[in-house]
Amino acid sequence: MNRSSDKEISVVIPIFNEQECLTRLHQEIVDAVAHRYAYEIIYVDDGSSDDSFSILSTLHAEDPNVRVVRFRKNFGQTAALAAGFRLARGRVIVPLDADLQNDPADIPMLVEKLTEGYDIVSGWRKNRQDTFLTRTLPSRLGNWLIGRITGVRLHDYGCTLKAYQADSLKQIRLYGEMHRFIPALASWGGEKVAEMPVHHRPRTTGKTKYGLNRTFKVILDLITIKFLASFSTKPIYVFGGLGGLCFLGSLISGLLVLYYRYMATPFLSMNRNPLLVLSMMLMTTAIQFVMMGLLAEIMVRTYHESQDRPIYVIETILESNPEAEPSPGREGEPKGTE
Repeated sequence: MNRSSDKEISVVIPIFNEQECLTRLHQEIVDAVAHRYAYEIIYVDDGSSDDSFSILSTLHAEDPNVRVVRFRKNFGQTAALAAGFRLARGRVIVPLDADLQNDPADIPMLVEKLTEGYDIVSGWRKNRQDTFLTRTLPSRLGNWLIGRITGVRLHDYGCTLKAYQADSLKQIRLYGEMHRFIPALASWGGEKVAEMPVHHRPRTTGKTKYGLNRTFKVILDLITIKFLASFSTKPIYVFGGLGGLCFLGSLISGLLVLYYRYMATPFLSMNRNPLLVLSMMLMTTAIQFVMMGLLAEIMVRTYHESQDRPIYVIETILESNPEAEPSPGREGEPKGTE
């Protein structure tokens, strides 16, 4: 999507049942950026069931810099951010949470850091105002694990408040809950990443949408990220390597079967040796792994040549002076603009 050059920054906020926060949040964002930048604020209503969309519609009517995207149902934070990134027109994109724990007053500081030659500046909730056992401790362990596996060491991958050069997001496609891995994905592509402490405020309204169950999802996404980083264009190396290990195990088991049959005392009949069954099973598994690798190679080539399909479906977009009418009939694109 082409972005208009008249916008310096785009502030992207995913919304899910945050009606108590929206009016105050909007005013804080305007106070932080209005006198410094040409800006737009993109609110993405991720299928809220409260009055969030009604409040956002009012904000849009009162402020021409506000754009509102409404999903048909709840697709998750990653999809909401992906939609906001795709629609953003600013040269710098700044996402933040809607629960008022991120401080919009930190936005100019992050944007200014970009001018030092960085492509991404990630917020670090150094003094985090969350429950230690259920939020802070799992987050610290997760950040350590992510840093070790990805090789991109940040204190706080989970902080939504970041500043991105818009170009750094062009080649990144988000799935699952992978928005927190954007710095690592971008860094692997040669982007420069910095980190700065930001304010983190206690939550005063609503309730958190995340629990300990998110930790398991993060681990699964981390495995996916590592696979994509190392083997997304050569999956045969993974499956072929596993097949090679199985073949080696099969070979060793087979040699032991022959040893016990012809050299050990007393001799052990082959059909009574469980190692023979193990050898056959490992050989079969080795063949299956190699075949899976070949199929994965075909799928990878199909994937890289397939058309771009978004992971969300937009119901409505509210914006002033849209750049162009959406193309009808494309999955994931809005059916209409108000």
